[in-house]
Amino acid sequence: MLHAQTRRRFLASSAALAAGATLARAGQNQAGDNAFAGFTVGIQSYTFRNFPLEQALRRTADLGLRYAELFRGHVPVNSTEAQLSAAKNLLRQYNITPIAFGVERFTRDHDANRRTFEFAKNLGVRYLTADPDPDSFDSLDRLVAEHDIKIAIHPHGPTGQGGRMLHRWYSAEVILEAVRNHDRRIGTCLDTGHLIRSAQPPHNLRLDPAQQIRTMGARNFGLHLKDHNNERKTDVVFGRDGGVLDVGAVLRALREVRFDGYISIEYEANPNDPSPDVRACLDVFRESVRRLG
Repeated sequence: MLHAQTRRRFLASSAALAAGATLARAGQNQAGDNAFAGFTVGIQSYTFRNFPLEQALRRTADLGLRYAELFRGHVPVNSTEAQLSAAKNLLRQYNITPIAFGVERFTRDHDANRRTFEFAKNLGVRYLTADPDPDSFDSLDRLVAEHDIKIAIHPHGPTGQGGRMLHRWYSAEVILEAVRNHDRRIGTCLDTGHLIRSAQPPHNLRLDPAQQIRTMGARNFGLHLKDHNNERKTDVVFGRDGGVLDVGAVLRALREVRFDGYISIEYEANPNDPSPDVRACLDVFRESVRRLG
């Protein structure tokens, strides 16, 4: 009898510890959300592309972030079950929630598209940031309904040699026209840096990030938040060193459209040591939140 009572006390204690740990993690995530005015803010792991997954997650945690949009360089789509399990263990170890994955291309190959969705489901993400072929939408309609994972189409801005071509999904208007008659779970992950890049010659487009968000309305699922100096052709800290991003205006627009998706800080400059600049970006973000009220 004593053994059974001891065992029951042990199990009760273990359950309490587990519950406490879960609440602690939830509290940390909530604290992080509160610091960002309720927005879900994480890192696009491409920022740490020169580091293996564990180091990328450690640097993410060191920045005080608890969410990540992972890319295939850190977790390959064709990962084995053991590799995926190891990645998920690392995410738990560093208390990082994988909220999105991408940017992934989708084609009319339904079976290949399904494999990407199944991978995303196993990883536990809610969104797939995407660069879909125009003839892939019928397949995507079926898959977003089946898996309840949203597709967030990502504009890449000027492409090709010297940036002389525009990416096929270069603006909210182009994306909205393409998805208008498709499942409401197909929307966008706008990229403020690429929108800013579209002002470069020969395109000279003035794609204001805040207005682009308003154009997409309820179909804003994600956002890559970055700034870009078009003369030097490099990412910069928000609003500094020739940057033009108005973070406050972006946040106001997100509130107007009742945005409840993910914001990924993405910084493509200084790939060997991006953390100081990302930290400075987060300082600007927090100050913008403070002014927003």
